[in-house]
Amino acid sequence: MSADTPASLYLDPQIRDWVLFPITLVMILVGVLRHYVVVLLQSPPKKLSRAGIREQRALLRSQILRATSSKSPIPPAHYKALSRHLSDAFKAGEYLKDGPPNGDATSSAANALTDPATMDGMMAGMKTQMVMMIPQMIIMGWINFFFQGFVLIKLPFPLTFGFKSMLQRSIEAPDMDVRWVSSLSWYFLNLFGLNGLYRLFLGGDNSADSSRDMTMSPFASAGTAQSGQPQDFAKLFKAERDNLELSEGQYAWAGEELDVKVLRKYGRLLPRLD
Repeated sequence: MSADTPASLYLDPQIRDWVLFPITLVMILVGVLRHYVVVLLQSPPKKLSRAGIREQRALLRSQILRATSSKSPIPPAHYKALSRHLSDAFKAGEYLKDGPPNGDATSSAANALTDPATMDGMMAGMKTQMVMMIPQMIIMGWINFFFQGFVLIKLPFPLTFGFKSMLQRSIEAPDMDVRWVSSLSWYFLNLFGLNGLYRLFLGGDNSADSSRDMTMSPFASAGTAQSGQPQDFAKLFKAERDNLELSEGQYAWAGEELDVKVLRKYGRLLPRLD
């Protein structure tokens, strides 16, 4: 055997039975368990009040009116009346759930941290992150304490030397073949490699995905859009008023000269030359 050829290793089958399989099985079971724990910790979405639903529906109705302005099914007189009514109502704050704003009142969205729904979402996000991070820390400590320095498996495909630091953590053997995987590196491979298995059994939107733990903060879920997340509808209505004025210039009635179009389609009138 030449000096450049790495020495062959023969692993004890008990390493496979008592180290490799237990680490993999524990990580799978912990991922499934924390998925169901997160599901149990999630609180049901709070129902909106009647005024809050009216506030959202008014904005949605205005958006639909604008989206269909180029080929609107509403006649011109009715379209202008509806557009002016919504614009005046937005200006007066009639659709705001808290009533028309006062001049010295502060925005509810500016004080989002004082809103109970926002605080509940922030606490739920912190609980979820604790459920996700603590089991991984315990598993890593368990592997480091009991199986530090173990060589578990040899990958069946060749790799470059750049993978050595990733696959052979906690092993100081510069002459070892890069395809050998240590116990700690096997933990990290399972940490990111089991996500496909979780998606297969638990669905795409599961809480067992460990790759998100490295990038998410405890307050990340509180910043996402939720049903109880407060929004500044006063500013949204103000922007919607400007959009309604712009859409009036693009308005075109879909029923314009409808009778002429039908007669021309069935050959009762000569087609236009232009």
